[in-house]
Amino acid sequence: MPGARARGPVDRRARGAAVEDAARRHLLRAGLHDIARNVRYRLGELDLVMRDGECVVFVEVRYRGRADFGDGADSVDAWKRRKLVRAAQLFLQRTPSIANAPCRFDVIDASGDPEFPELRWIRAAFRADEC
Repeated sequence: MPGARARGPVDRRARGAAVEDAARRHLLRAGLHDIARNVRYRLGELDLVMRDGECVVFVEVRYRGRADFGDGADSVDAWKRRKLVRAAQLFLQRTPSIANAPCRFDVIDASGDPEFPELRWIRAAFRADEC
């Protein structure tokens, strides 16, 4: 049915936005502060950019409704990490006020109900020099 096909991407986007919102709220409650959200470059996207003290934190939010293929954190493979590091480098180049701040890459692994997901925060999930 044409209607069912058209709904798929919309539902997926809405689900992703709900999970990112939940992850952002979780990080704000933990004391982080917003810098930017959904920063898109041709080579990749940064879900959340936040500040934790003096540290700039690039947060990748990954959701899995089912564990058939592993958890969300498992999907942040070497290829995805390289894309995130390149996008972070561009972001820092274009944001001189924080360009020299220490940085880290965190992953929020989300599962369950997208409106109220279970969140696992993996601080310093990987380092830029590993990519």
